[in-house]
Amino acid sequence: MNFAELSAPFPPDAIHWRAQTVTKDGDKALALAYLDARDVQDRLDAVCGPANWRDSYVETPKGRTICTLEIRVDGEWIGKSDGAGDTDVEGEKGSISDALKRAAVKWGIGRYLYDLGNVWAPCESYEIDDRGKKRMKWKKWKPEADRAFAAALNRLTGGAPAPTSDPVGEKPQAAAGAELVNDGHLQSIRAAARQAKFSEATICRNMKISRLEDLPADQYQFVIDNLNIAIANSEQKRAA
Repeated sequence: MNFAELSAPFPPDAIHWRAQTVTKDGDKALALAYLDARDVQDRLDAVCGPANWRDSYVETPKGRTICTLEIRVDGEWIGKSDGAGDTDVEGEKGSISDALKRAAVKWGIGRYLYDLGNVWAPCESYEIDDRGKKRMKWKKWKPEADRAFAAALNRLTGGAPAPTSDPVGEKPQAAAGAELVNDGHLQSIRAAARQAKFSEATICRNMKISRLEDLPADQYQFVIDNLNIAIANSEQKRAA
């Protein structure tokens, strides 16, 4: 198993953002990045194989849910644990998902998001009465918040800024009958994948294609950019 594949950055459209703190005038909010539990499970399936990871849960006397995430490494099960309390939105179900994601961070999955720092993004808010004091509460992100999110991820991963003609943070969608990658593209992708220690099968699963030759040419740069990010992160870890 390749641990670098576990800790590789996710596509920008897999990253979600929730507001933590709103400014006094309500025009910006401190944004926290997070992953869905399903994305974590998909990463485990893709890298480890569905039969080579398992999760279990216990509840502490104070109601905290502890997840132990085990991965089979060289035939031996190795587990790492972390926990979470009930969430405001989904209660117990939310605590199970959060516990899984926190345990996955100990395996490197999504850990790079903790290095984002403070990300303030434009938002819409409304005023509420909180025990006799007026304060602003987050309502929704403004469209330009996508630019703030993309810029933050680019600073973190060293990726190139998203083209202004494309939706920010979204994987390019192939048009019907689109031109496929050529031999030069394939050689570049395979060379970068070897350097990033990514398997061709993983790339195909992530791009939802059966073989690399089926990759649309207009998605070539997206794949190369993400492989270069993985290479840069791997080099930084070796240098640390």
